[in-house]
Amino acid sequence: MLRNMFPRTNSKRMALLLLLMAALSAGGNSLDARGTTSKPTIYRSAPNFSRMDLNHKQLNLADYRGKVVLLNFWATWCAPCLVEMPRFVAWQQEYGGRGLQVIGISMDDDAQPVRTAYRKYNLNYPVVMGDEKIGEMYGGIFGLPVTFLIDSKGKIRFQYQGAADLSNIQNQIKTLLPQK
Repeated sequence: MLRNMFPRTNSKRMALLLLLMAALSAGGNSLDARGTTSKPTIYRSAPNFSRMDLNHKQLNLADYRGKVVLLNFWATWCAPCLVEMPRFVAWQQEYGGRGLQVIGISMDDDAQPVRTAYRKYNLNYPVVMGDEKIGEMYGGIFGLPVTFLIDSKGKIRFQYQGAADLSNIQNQIKTLLPQK
């Protein structure tokens, strides 16, 4: 059927196209450099990292043990990322007193547009600059946004790839937070 749709496509290109389509339809798993799905990160300990945030304060993930952490990989050029940010600000405001900590990891190459976005969106949570190394620690970041929910014991409980259902994320945050 696809050969009829793409009559000039050779068999190698067709195989690559089919592999890509299969990977995209697999949902939730990311591809590594070899085109195979990476190991799921759910229920393992969140890898610790230490970075300077945009306000020049040292941020160490291990310091947030005891809190529920929403760890969001994003970039200023990523439209779905920018849509999520106001909700993350609201959740930090609403649930921060109950133990939620939002942390942003910008995958931009330059900090200046990140600082501009930080001010524009009135972010009330720390943002650090990310890179390939920190992305690999979290199973590889092959598209944005990618968000992890980490429980108070430091275990990754949920992972969201791409534009996620924000209501679903909010409900899962509520299940991880201590009840009022």
